Amino acid sequence: MKTIINRNTLVKSVNNVMKAISARTTIPALTGIKVEATTEGITLKGSDSDISISVFIPLEKEEKIVAEVKEVGDIVLQAKLFSEIIRKLPEDEVIIETGENFIASVRSGSVNFDINGFDPEEYPRFPIVDKKRIFQVPQSTLKNVIQTTVFAASDAETRPILTGVCWDVKEQLLATATDSHRLSNKKIPVNVGSDLEMKVVIPKKSLNELSKLLDDSEEMISVMFTDKLVLFKTENLYFYSRLLEGNFPDTSRLIPKESKSAVKVIKRDFTQAIERASLLAKESQNHVIKLVAKEDGNIQISSKSAEIGTVVEDVSAQSIEGDEVKVSFSAKYMLEALKAISTEDIIIYFNGAMKPFLIKPIDDDTTLQLLLPVRTY
Repeated sequence: MKTIINRNTLVKSVNNVMKAISARTTIPALTGIKVEATTEGITLKGSDSDISISVFIPLEKEEKIVAEVKEVGDIVLQAKLFSEIIRKLPEDEVIIETGENFIASVRSGSVNFDINGFDPEEYPRFPIVDKKRIFQVPQSTLKNVIQTTVFAASDAETRPILTGVCWDVKEQLLATATDSHRLSNKKIPVNVGSDLEMKVVIPKKSLNELSKLLDDSEEMISVMFTDKLVLFKTENLYFYSRLLEGNFPDTSRLIPKESKSAVKVIKRDFTQAIERASLLAKESQNHVIKLVAKEDGNIQISSKSAEIGTVVEDVSAQSIEGDEVKVSFSAKYMLEALKAISTEDIIIYFNGAMKPFLIKPIDDDTTLQLLLPVRTY
């Protein structure tokens, strides 16, 4: 194999593939990046068995030559070392050439590295995905779905199914995440075949890494499924993730259909008050904040620490309707829920001191955040 690649293009592609590389693997080849050179271009592959990423570098992009393939072939190069080498090369042009015993030469200007590689035949083959179970969505929309829900998935392995986000596809995509203390829910329309119905659970880690690769464009991304994995595909990127096994709990029964109280507030003002109150909320109390809706149209936000002191602040509400509101909650969970809502005005629905409450954008039924109160008495 002998290839010539633009260094900036190579660095960006390697950085993307590195998101799938893990040092903790029993397969030596998986500590490396597989470089495949064909007459059409160069493909870089990385995998940790849970996530697999393939990036294609075409020979030309926007009528500019970004790569040349002098000899076709493939090699697996130790990922961390290869990544560090190409970032520090002096010139815009990088030459990669393989010799005997899987030794690769990496050259740029007057610099030449000879590094030991792995036999490419030992690298696991990427799966083939049936294109019948597929839908498409703009990258910016998919990125928003991930960012709106993934934070609410659990980090605890005691219930592995909750470490993922449930995607229920049925004429639309309903994404749901919960760690049993909170819940995040997002609905979007998708370009899907009329006969496609499925419910899958995608690991939190996979979605976080995928989100880093997506941009804010309207370029479509294809989403394809098998029984055990999902593939996200753009023109030059393939992102595979395993699916979690098990049954995701029915969370629809947790969402109140009615409420006893409703408070409308400007998100920015409310968020800033929670941030200030959380400065005194102790870690051992899970950053507990108290909220009281007052008759004068203000919301009282307060927190206390026996070691530090107390903080009390009134925030002006746009409206307060219904029964008296007195509730305590985790500041961390509240701030993450507020961050996931993009509108400036929000409405919070309450059903009592110890019942779950909802946070929603005003005039938007596609996004929902649910929090469980904290008992403070």
